[in-house]
Amino acid sequence: MKALLVVDFTNDFVDGNLPVGDPAIEIQHTVAELTKQFADRGDFVVMAVDLHEESDLYHPERNLFPPHNIRHSRGRELYGELKDVYESRKDVIYWMDKTRYSAFCGTDLDLKLRERGVSEVHLIGVCTDICVLHTAIDAYNRGYAIKIYEDGVASFNPEGHKWALSHFKNSLGADVVKSTD
Repeated sequence: MKALLVVDFTNDFVDGNLPVGDPAIEIQHTVAELTKQFADRGDFVVMAVDLHEESDLYHPERNLFPPHNIRHSRGRELYGELKDVYESRKDVIYWMDKTRYSAFCGTDLDLKLRERGVSEVHLIGVCTDICVLHTAIDAYNRGYAIKIYEDGVASFNPEGHKWALSHFKNSLGADVVKSTD
């Protein structure tokens, strides 16, 4: 069985406090369509969504990035078309808060995947070279087959995006594909 992990496709990461900007806006339809397809087929779909507390003075990202994805903020809501897809299918999509780059770190993701017999994870979202990358590395280290949709990931760092796509393929053995493949 396979699962789709939708990583951090929120207002703050698309056009908010830590924006990817146009590259993320350009992939929103692909992100929404893939989410819809996986959910409608009965595959396990996970919204892996960054969560920060405004009062957390000790989180390591605090010194790296501006405040983002703060609990109960508009910035933490899903962006654009994806929000509608989630709202219409939230009974079959698993919402998972995460507090680190990787969707596996400090969460029950591995347990949820193994309970369902998932052996292959498909990744979309932002940022290609941060949260998607760290999630893919942890998936690799746990023995999952990995598929990355190059037209379903984006970053505010064009060089980092390009490097991560190469790293997925050459170092993690991931299939890097287009959603139309």
